[in-house]
Amino acid sequence: MSPFHHGLPPPPPRFPRRTRPCLPPLSLLLLRQRSSPLRRLPGPPPSSFFLGNLPEMHDQENTNLLHTWEQKYGPAFVYRGFVGGCRLMLTDPVAVAHILTHAYDYPKPDFVRDSLATMAAGHDGLLTVEGDVHRKQRKILSPAFSVPHINSLTPIFYNKAYQVSTILLLWACLTPRSCHTPAPTRVDALAHLARATLDVIGLAGFGYTFGCLDTLAYAQEEEEHANELANAFAVIFSTARQFRVFTILQVWFPCLDRRNSKTMLQAQATMRRIGLGLIAERSHGKASQEGADEITGIRTGGRDLLSVLIASNSTEAPRGQMGQEEVLCQMSTFMAAGHETTASAVTWCLYALVRDTQVQSRLRAALRGLVEEGDGPALTERIVRCEYLDWVVRESLRLHAPVTNTMRVCMRDVDEIPVSTEQGEGGYVDNEGVQRWSIRVAKGDIISIPIQAINKSVRLWGPDAAAFRPERWADPPASARTIPGLLTNTLTFLNGTRACIGYKFALIEIKIFLYVLLKDIEFSIDPSTLIEKKVNVVTRPFVTSEPHLGNQMPLYIRRAAPPDCAGVEGM
Repeated sequence: MSPFHHGLPPPPPRFPRRTRPCLPPLSLLLLRQRSSPLRRLPGPPPSSFFLGNLPEMHDQENTNLLHTWEQKYGPAFVYRGFVGGCRLMLTDPVAVAHILTHAYDYPKPDFVRDSLATMAAGHDGLLTVEGDVHRKQRKILSPAFSVPHINSLTPIFYNKAYQVSTILLLWACLTPRSCHTPAPTRVDALAHLARATLDVIGLAGFGYTFGCLDTLAYAQEEEEHANELANAFAVIFSTARQFRVFTILQVWFPCLDRRNSKTMLQAQATMRRIGLGLIAERSHGKASQEGADEITGIRTGGRDLLSVLIASNSTEAPRGQMGQEEVLCQMSTFMAAGHETTASAVTWCLYALVRDTQVQSRLRAALRGLVEEGDGPALTERIVRCEYLDWVVRESLRLHAPVTNTMRVCMRDVDEIPVSTEQGEGGYVDNEGVQRWSIRVAKGDIISIPIQAINKSVRLWGPDAAAFRPERWADPPASARTIPGLLTNTLTFLNGTRACIGYKFALIEIKIFLYVLLKDIEFSIDPSTLIEKKVNVVTRPFVTSEPHLGNQMPLYIRRAAPPDCAGVEGM
């Protein structure tokens, strides 16, 4: 019998219908706003009574809005949300560290969790649960993200990186040994990388073959033949990416019911059916694990994500178990979020490199030097330890964080958030002209932590904070070293108990993809192309002159000239 002890699969879970009357939550909001201690803080005037500052913040990654506000109001200020509600914006490292250190006292607001639940097909995934449930899930999942296990998965990373590299070169119609430089070919880097990273997480996490790159290589109209689970995730995640004012309204008007579209319900049903099938197969024990190892081509030793999830239900201690809905939510969470964030990170790194060709050339030379030292199991270690590659990746993740913002809500009755003090300076002056050294918050107050704005803060990184300069990582400024990030001096992966559990997995995957792609391919971009950022869960590139094509990163590629042909290049 399955460790879940279930008979017929229950119907797909629906978001809970809220039955409370509409008036009280809105009344409580208005009442709390009149008494919120956040009213003491300075901040920009709202542009709308109904939506506060939210409309102007929608495009903040392209307008540098938060930098402007920080320069005017300091590293802790208030902006306005729904019906003028006070929300605390923090770019102060000490204050941010306090929030992240006390993560369970500062969980995600309900409307954020509801939006993430759409992506995870339920509220039981690691991104949406809080408190003891989150602590339990993270402990269960940790073995799947240990360094030894991640190293055992690197053959999958190499395989998919070389596969996408081969596809790109085939599309460019280049000959492997040619030293001449034909006209470069335009490709959408985002689309190719998204397919590659979905293949990776399917195999590495669940022993499941999406075959997205196989489809891409052999069919021009790949969507018609794509794996049905890949299509289902595309529907689910595209829905999660859509920001709707309706989502915010539901927080304050609980009588408004969320009804998913027929397409969305079908996608969730597909995901559920295939997920239950994978669980049932793996639950048979050793034989099914051997089958999964045969699919991936490596031996995971039962430490892959799905095996860890199944094993948790073999324990006798209830605290160490996950229910069926929790397992299904973890599967969709890691498949969707895992591949989207990594694809975004590699795409934006390539963008940074096409905007600075000297850095791209220097990095290519460094990566080719790794090959000269010999191939084999030690190659991954050399890639991970390559200093210039590490600088480039860190700098790209600093400037182009896949997730640009996180929100929290205070659940303590009252709290004092400390702020930076430097040689007797620091603190802030409130609206009453009083110098203060902490920020008082009350239960229900919402706090925004702008990950990207902190990573690019002029106050922390200096006047060239917005520039792509990998060399800065040789000696980061002392002020930047106060940023409380899991990845040193950046907030990209957050920190504390809610830090990204898969950040080591992501870093190794990113570095291997860059190694494989850059040592053989030269990337460039049309200088007239204006790329903007569109943020919905994950930050994606968007060409302003081609809105009809949606999210894309149009780059030009050609085979990079080998070292002995360097003098021929450009002739």
